[in-house]
Amino acid sequence: MSTTDTDQDQDFIAAPSPTEQIVAPSPTEQVVAPSKPPRARVSDAVDPEESAGAKLERKRDYLEGFLQKKPEGANAGEPGGELYEKVIAALKEIYDPEIPVNIYDLGLIYGVEVGPESDVIVTMTLTTPHCPVAESMPGEVELRAASVPGVRDAEVNLVWDPPWSPEKMTDEARLELGML
Repeated sequence: MSTTDTDQDQDFIAAPSPTEQIVAPSPTEQVVAPSKPPRARVSDAVDPEESAGAKLERKRDYLEGFLQKKPEGANAGEPGGELYEKVIAALKEIYDPEIPVNIYDLGLIYGVEVGPESDVIVTMTLTTPHCPVAESMPGEVELRAASVPGVRDAEVNLVWDPPWSPEKMTDEARLELGML
């Protein structure tokens, strides 16, 4: 019973690395266990000179400035540009009458191009060629895009190739429709 108690009190040594050679001690040589490395302590990691306010300031969201910054050198008509983003916002206000999702998130808008003279060309499709709003939806898209301040003229190109499919919807639209 006393042998198990002494085994529990004994410090164990980690196995040697594969590159380390093991030399057996001679019978007269005394074996000395290598010393253990010091334990990591929380007090070693804490900077005593850093105040609580400085620590809180350091922990603020490091992406805060990054997410608010606009792309450098983006023209008003390029993705990320002011006019382009306003046109997209206007298109997101148009809802499909049969589906309670805006046409942008539904994936009906294939492209928005803003020309150097603030002319907007919207390439879009509809869910099917026999859609009940096939006659009125392109006109509404053209009116909304043209009504954005700064847009000189708007044009809509209605295309059927590639055909629309549910895979073109954003995750937000799928969630709204219960498809996720």
